Amino acid sequence: MKNEFKISKPFFEIGPKTYLYGKEAVELAVEADRLCEKYGVDIIFTAQYTDIEPISRATRYIKVFAQHMDPIYPGRGVGAVLPEAVKAAGAVGVLLNHTEKPLTIEVLTQSIKRAHEVGLATLVCAGSSEEGAAIACLNPDIILAESPALIGKGARGPQDMEEIAKINHAIHQVNPNMLILHGAGITDEKDVYEIIKAGADATGSTSGIIKAEKPLEMMEKMIASVAEAWKIRKKEKEN
Repeated sequence: MKNEFKISKPFFEIGPKTYLYGKEAVELAVEADRLCEKYGVDIIFTAQYTDIEPISRATRYIKVFAQHMDPIYPGRGVGAVLPEAVKAAGAVGVLLNHTEKPLTIEVLTQSIKRAHEVGLATLVCAGSSEEGAAIACLNPDIILAESPALIGKGARGPQDMEEIAKINHAIHQVNPNMLILHGAGITDEKDVYEIIKAGADATGSTSGIIKAEKPLEMMEKMIASVAEAWKIRKKEKEN
């Protein structure tokens, strides 16, 4: 099946993981949908499998992704995540190879192939520039570059910001058109602004939003910072 997935730079990914589910997850997604339209920033929302269908029904603009899937075909199997089922529930894409759900290169290759067969976009995680370059050879739609050491607990320093250009270069040497999302260690809107300014096509946050004192306000600050940083970057490029 032809993959007709389209996303515009800059964009943002919100990954509730297992922090939120049910009504609370839908409420967050609805607010993300509003922000997507307000700021003109595309948003990927990686939902729990059971929340894909209600979130898809309740939103218009965000791009709902599954948090994982298995490279299987319809038939025998219990407890596996069928790509066709993810698609039927309303997802337009899938997150693969997260550090909490790592895949071998063989399984990752099969998973990307299966996702594209059913028309699901692929957002594939890479923990280093070397891994990012290797994954770029598999032609996913987006690479999510994130250091495992920063996920859920880290704070980005100057070295992490410098790493953005290095990772971009390594991946673009293999695939010049690859979209690259830089995540992990995003604590507030200032981090978001600096990451986009440093050359990322996108960034994202989980704990930075969910654990904030006022999650919805923090999410809006982050989305606004994506739009503002991109505008500044565009002006600097023109000059």
